[in-house]
Amino acid sequence: MNFSNSTTDKTESLKNTESLANQWESINWDKIKNDVNRLQTRIAKATANGDNNKAKRLQYLLTHSFSAKAYSVRKVTSNKGKNTSGVDKRIWSTSASKMKAVLSLTDKHYRAKPLKRVYIAKKGKNKKRPLGIPTMYDRAMQTLYALALEPIAETKADTISFGFRRGRSAKDACEQIFCILARKCSPTWILEGDIKGCFDNINHKWLQSNIPMDKRIMKQFLKSGFIYEGKLFPTKIGSPQGGAISSLYANMTLDGLEKIIQDKYHRNSKGNIENHYRAKTKVNLVRYADDFIITANSREIAEELKGIVTRFLESRGLMLSEEKTLITHIDEGFDFLGWTFRKFKGKLIVKPSKSSIKSLIKKMFYYHTQRRKSKYTIRFDTKVKSSD
Repeated sequence: MNFSNSTTDKTESLKNTESLANQWESINWDKIKNDVNRLQTRIAKATANGDNNKAKRLQYLLTHSFSAKAYSVRKVTSNKGKNTSGVDKRIWSTSASKMKAVLSLTDKHYRAKPLKRVYIAKKGKNKKRPLGIPTMYDRAMQTLYALALEPIAETKADTISFGFRRGRSAKDACEQIFCILARKCSPTWILEGDIKGCFDNINHKWLQSNIPMDKRIMKQFLKSGFIYEGKLFPTKIGSPQGGAISSLYANMTLDGLEKIIQDKYHRNSKGNIENHYRAKTKVNLVRYADDFIITANSREIAEELKGIVTRFLESRGLMLSEEKTLITHIDEGFDFLGWTFRKFKGKLIVKPSKSSIKSLIKKMFYYHTQRRKSKYTIRFDTKVKSSD
């Protein structure tokens, strides 16, 4: 089936800067959002019905529509990173540049530029983690294709996955853990899972074989390389943190773990899920992005679950961190997403973890010292002016 490269009308390709600015400022964003949502809904319905060919055609329609392109450009120019440039040192700060970007977004001859590599401090740790910053154009392209991939990811996602998903948050994950552990008959053993460098080690072949999107565009996203201290380095594995589509790749890589656990511990001989089997082993999974916990009724089952998770991750190029993956009794307590869960005399206590409290105190101290410095600077300036 033949398609044109874009559904954007050629008459929209305006050259005059003032006309471009006027066109951007006159866009009806409610209509744009409704058009994108309508196509995303159709993609989700086609995926749920098992019609993958229809979903693929609708993905093409979405990524080549004016509405999706405009929505993508608006998203990358209105978030926290809008003033952060990539290796080309360009940002889209004016209405004309934003409209010009909308009209120039295309998959025809698309070639992603290398990422700008920076290192940011990890929360509560002395170590730093790598962050790859794409150019504005590449960010817009990633956002555009993420709009088409998100409905499929949401339709096929694990029900107990809460990270980087629309309408879900860390609080929902904590609430799920509370519901599992708060009762007297709740599981007593916890497998605390920590995946070693999840974003940095995802297997590219697995992604290209299992993620339903344009393979050529995906290859550009994954193989763009990065520049650090003036040198170009290739990216052979992983999906760099900082990309608009990286969180979707990570979630879709880890989806399927819930089904493996259900098949092993929750299904009867006929293949149906029964609460009797769930209550017997008390195996429950809660995942937020690459952080997860699995409950169990005994330490032996927790050890067995560790082996199951290890085999699941191996096929995706990932592995558990032996140092940080722990099996803990609920009476000893465990930390998850900045909270400590622990039972004392049969009652579940949930409170902020020590590391999150320390982090908050450091932030408060930093802001307090910065505020005092600014006050002294203002007073000094006023004294100098009065003496003149």
